[in-house]
Amino acid sequence: MKKIFMLMLMFVATVGIQAQTKFHDVEANDAKGAVKKMTINMMGPEQTINFSQDGKMEQSNTTDIAYDADGYIKSAKVEVQGQQMEVKYTWENGRVKSQSMEMMGQPMTVTHKYNEKGVNTADEINVAGQTMETPYSDYKFDEKGNWISRKTSMMGQEVVQTRSFEYYE
Repeated sequence: MKKIFMLMLMFVATVGIQAQTKFHDVEANDAKGAVKKMTINMMGPEQTINFSQDGKMEQSNTTDIAYDADGYIKSAKVEVQGQQMEVKYTWENGRVKSQSMEMMGQPMTVTHKYNEKGVNTADEINVAGQTMETPYSDYKFDEKGNWISRKTSMMGQEVVQTRSFEYYE
């Protein structure tokens, strides 16, 4: 009886883990864990992103999300200030390597750079062949390991970006 109980427990644990990681939208948003809600403040009005328990984004401005067989987001249509654009994602080692889109008719690619701990140290932004690097520093993390504060420099201005999280427990 103990063996059957243990086998059932292992099966339930495996299915539970798979359910939590079926979609990798949380990772696409540079976060980890059982995130229910993430609120972001980056130079403007706050933005809130909600996630289902299986990790899928629940955003009214994001549609036509396409996933690969492993649940990694390949592309999505996003509406920003009345303009709709398609964002394409490339992944490497379980992290978003780059995002490509067209902004105002110009191709734009954001390439993320990570350190050995997996922290995003800089973004390289290429718009129509012009490249700019945005470094990140002075990270503060919550108890789950997600950054909640970081500094960056944009056009000569130092900016503090913040995020807060609500988790499924």
